[in-house]
Amino acid sequence: MKISDNNANSGPGSEHVPGQKKGAQMDAVERITLPNTEAAEAFYQLVRRRLLDIDRWGEMSKLPMSAFKLFDYAGRPAERQPADGDFIRIDIPGPGTRTGEGYDWVIVEEVREDKDENTEVTTLRVRPSGHPLGDSENTAHFLKDTATSTFQVKRIGNEVTAEEHGRNEQANLETGNMLDNIRNAFVGFGAKLGFSYPQWKSLVAGLLDTAGDKEA
Repeated sequence: MKISDNNANSGPGSEHVPGQKKGAQMDAVERITLPNTEAAEAFYQLVRRRLLDIDRWGEMSKLPMSAFKLFDYAGRPAERQPADGDFIRIDIPGPGTRTGEGYDWVIVEEVREDKDENTEVTTLRVRPSGHPLGDSENTAHFLKDTATSTFQVKRIGNEVTAEEHGRNEQANLETGNMLDNIRNAFVGFGAKLGFSYPQWKSLVAGLLDTAGDKEA
């Protein structure tokens, strides 16, 4: 199943989004055109800082649905920008998993920046993971660890975009816990139907908010 905005996942940075092989695919994209390149460069830097301010994703979203918290590789709260090997704790509406001690977890696979004469791209890619301090190695997320979410902000000339690309999304029914499997089946089925799309669409829209109270 594919849920995509028009012209999603094209142009600079698209090579950093994993290929779609199995399961659901989703693309959420918002864009804004600035008066000139100088204004776009300044706004891109603001949007980039917002993207990397994980703990504020919930409040920055246009339609807050989940809360996010960054942790380091050892499972300690991290008050900084994300780095490869960090974890993000996600508190989504409804019951959480026992495997994740009430939450869903992803690991930060890659944070990278690419830039040329007239283009800038910041990429943050995450993947479902186990609880960093948990006893189980099972994935503590409603999706299997074959899934990825790639968040990108881009500047191309005087246009700035914010994007989320979900790939290979399949419900995680192998947690080792029957109740978690049932929960993940329901949440994963909802995600397959597109219920997670509003969450990411509201986030990418919030990243591009020009209101002063959204300053990062």
